[in-house]
Amino acid sequence: MDYTQLNGIALAYVGDAIYEVYIRDYLIQNGQTRPNVLHKMATHYVSAKAQAALIQKMRALQILTEEEELVFRRGRNAKSYTKAKNTDQTTYAKSTGFEAVLGFLHLTKQTERLEELIAWCIQEVGRVRVKKWQ
Repeated sequence: MDYTQLNGIALAYVGDAIYEVYIRDYLIQNGQTRPNVLHKMATHYVSAKAQAALIQKMRALQILTEEEELVFRRGRNAKSYTKAKNTDQTTYAKSTGFEAVLGFLHLTKQTERLEELIAWCIQEVGRVRVKKWQ
């Protein structure tokens, strides 16, 4: 299958799941085991607001390749038939673009690049996080 032709929403669907698994793995590997704490911590990484902020910073720092930038725009601009639950439409669209990039990297077996971007995201969230989770 040619994943470069897959629509942005389908890529985001896969990217959402992949990113969630990496974040859950990261939290468990760092000693978090209580479900309520895990959920609270995970939202700092996987919420639409967090993802939109991360992709915005990636773009500002020009971290994305040209191909990833195209995939981001395809995801961001895709017509979604679901409404954003806890955020505005612009933030939701950016987070969809973020997820599309991760989905694309996963489906095209670019695992090293996928893990590089996710590691950057984890480090970035840790850097801007102000309060500690207990």
